Amino acid sequence: MESTSLQKKLLPRHVSLMAMGGAIGTGVFKGSAETVSLAGPGVIFSYIIGGLLLLVVMGAIAEMAIAYPDTNMKGFVRKAFGQRASFVMGWLYCFMWLSVCCIEIVVAGSFLQYWLPNIPLWALSLSCAALVIGINLMNVKNYGEFEFWFAGIKITMIIVFILLGGCILFGLIPSNETGYLQNFTAHGGFFPKGILSIFSALLIIMFSFGGSELIGLTVTELKNAESILPKVIKNFVWRIVLFYTAPILVICGLVPWNEISHHASPFVQVLSIAGLQGSAHLMNFILITAVLSAANSGIYGCTRMLHSLSLEGEAPKSFSYVTKKGVPLYSLILTAIMLIIAAMIAFIAQDQVFAILMAVPGFVVSMVWIFICLSQLKLRRSYPVSPGFKLWGFPYVTITAAAILIIITGAFMLSAQNRISMIACVIVLALLTAISIFKFKNAGDKSVQISQVQPARKLDP
Repeated sequence: MESTSLQKKLLPRHVSLMAMGGAIGTGVFKGSAETVSLAGPGVIFSYIIGGLLLLVVMGAIAEMAIAYPDTNMKGFVRKAFGQRASFVMGWLYCFMWLSVCCIEIVVAGSFLQYWLPNIPLWALSLSCAALVIGINLMNVKNYGEFEFWFAGIKITMIIVFILLGGCILFGLIPSNETGYLQNFTAHGGFFPKGILSIFSALLIIMFSFGGSELIGLTVTELKNAESILPKVIKNFVWRIVLFYTAPILVICGLVPWNEISHHASPFVQVLSIAGLQGSAHLMNFILITAVLSAANSGIYGCTRMLHSLSLEGEAPKSFSYVTKKGVPLYSLILTAIMLIIAAMIAFIAQDQVFAILMAVPGFVVSMVWIFICLSQLKLRRSYPVSPGFKLWGFPYVTITAAAILIIITGAFMLSAQNRISMIACVIVLALLTAISIFKFKNAGDKSVQISQVQPARKLDP
């Protein structure tokens, strides 16, 4: 009999670093230049607001995961809104991670060209794809261990950057200039483009945090998920916010916000101020590690969602097959084929592909986060057990978070620069919706009936 069960071999540190691997990538190392240009030093408040929204979403995931053991985030949506909704969300999530993986392996190949300019981009991208596919063929515990160290490299870099930049900022390390703290208020003030500009930057920042919800897929492979998940999520959220906000404070202190280059990483500019020799080579290595780690996490997210879809009859049955190592083999094969296609497309039309794919993750992440909030709102009163952890301020906090996310999504869709990407996303969304209506027209498609649920009982810690 073919195996369809994943293995519970992930440890808390694996889960935290895997989610960070998906959330901390080029968004912090390079994308920070764009957010600062939108709001100046005041962008720090954008990251804090984004962190609060992330905290609500992750808290909702933790609460539902405890109430419904061995159920991932797609399962929560199915219990709340039925099979059609879970079908659409699941395939959208796969679509997102496939887009992310395709972007990341091409970007990794372009970074490698800095050292290997004579090797074509498609060949370097294929090599990167082969590496991350090989990692995902490992036993899930070994995969988690590899990603732990993979993501750990870039997190270590961020910590070193914060310490080094802080020492320069406060004069502990001498540099050619002094009085860096005045950069926070000079050049137009702390909010040079007005206080409302922090909401413009929030659009980008929310999408940079995308990937954090990957924790919602690790539930089925995490040991003792019910007892350790709330702690993992709490530690994860404050680390994500810290690793985004602290570098931004350092960057805005050392470099005037209106002099930050869009063509190079702000990290490189700060390392140059420190007089660190070979900073370009060091930063290139970190960027390669960052994008490969994000691609690695993306492949995990895509294959596990395909596995979940297959188990529920929402994807071909073959995608549920799991090897003795706990790897969803055919799901991984499909992902590998898409990465090969991406590498080939990079040879033909790299810029055009990026223009379409770059906004896809942001749109889908916002949709998934909204689904998570709405699922918790609907399911809270029908939990089969009373979870030991509950999101505070219910339902007001969840409603507020969902409303803000809906506004952000609407603003993102109306942005002229995202028009091509949004047309592609709307077409995919409409197609998935049409398929779900046809595929499940006789399925009853009912969410959990409260009347059939046993009275809630306290879950032992």
